[in-house]
Amino acid sequence: MSTKPIFVATHPRACSTAFERVFMTRQDTLTCVHEPFGDAFYFGPERLSPRYEDDEKAREESGFANSTFKTIFERIEREAKEGKRLFIKDITHYLVPPEGKSATIAPSLVGQTVKKGVGTNGETNGVANGHTNGTNGHTNGINGHTNGHTKTPYPYDTTAERGNPTVVPAEILKQFHFTFLIRHPRHSIPSYFRCTIPPLDEITGFYNFMPAEAGYDELRRVFDFLVKENQVGPALAGNHEAVRNGEVSITVVDADDLLDNPQGIIEAYCKEVGIDYTPDMLNWDTEDDHKRAKDAFEKWRGFHEDAINSTSLKPRDAAHKKKTKTVETEDKEWREKYGVEGAKVIRECVKANIPDYEYLKSFAIKV
Repeated sequence: MSTKPIFVATHPRACSTAFERVFMTRQDTLTCVHEPFGDAFYFGPERLSPRYEDDEKAREESGFANSTFKTIFERIEREAKEGKRLFIKDITHYLVPPEGKSATIAPSLVGQTVKKGVGTNGETNGVANGHTNGTNGHTNGINGHTNGHTKTPYPYDTTAERGNPTVVPAEILKQFHFTFLIRHPRHSIPSYFRCTIPPLDEITGFYNFMPAEAGYDELRRVFDFLVKENQVGPALAGNHEAVRNGEVSITVVDADDLLDNPQGIIEAYCKEVGIDYTPDMLNWDTEDDHKRAKDAFEKWRGFHEDAINSTSLKPRDAAHKKKTKTVETEDKEWREKYGVEGAKVIRECVKANIPDYEYLKSFAIKV
């Protein structure tokens, strides 16, 4: 059974923070790392997102203006020194150039390897492609510009890895046990849209909706790459006899399955990643539980309030189960909440992402 750090790869608004809270209860064996790569994706000198490209003040005030992909992996290594297994949950598109742009390796990771493996005090250091220790000979720089403020950082002046859709070398990706969490876009997209309009936008700092941040395309491409490279699979979750030594199963969780049957899904997930399941994992209602959650989720204000204020993960009752609605009913509800134009934007984004969701759903855990 794998003992690698667990990486839950997901997209926005997939109930992933509630899922993470389950594993935050296992302080005895796990160290949870909450969404670290957004620091580099949005704010740092290697940023991929255009969201704050013209707002240097916001980048500086975030506290992450100097965060690179390398500094984030260094932080992950420091977390691993506690000796516990890592449980990382993050948004997959933070590792992938947006809008379907081709990926090249992040400058700070050029030449980087993980000699002993993340979680075993390995070092990210090395030489490859003629570049030494990071950023093409420039300190904290991208393409010769200190701190990356002189020009848009991406595209990088680095090389690509064949088939790799991320800016992270495949040798580093191999250090992690990847699993996947998804939710139907008819639920995730309206939820995300709500976080980018008044009044929530003043809290989140996301002042416009970007369809490119839906995250399904990137999640599917990373999933396919990892399967093709035999970093996950070929056995599906539940087919334990087919998992050979050194392999991990294809483990995909659908959030609505999780909300309807949390015990069944969590117990099945734990079997796939080598964690001993206990029913206590579904409850967190101590002062210490709430403080740890608030501290962990503070940097993404406005996105995680439901998870912060939760005390457990219980099955939805019949009144709260997500019933399939007609397109007409959904559109009517969205127009009432978000206006005609908002409803149109949501519908277009939902429609665009359903094929990727349904593809990933076909691999989902069944209990």
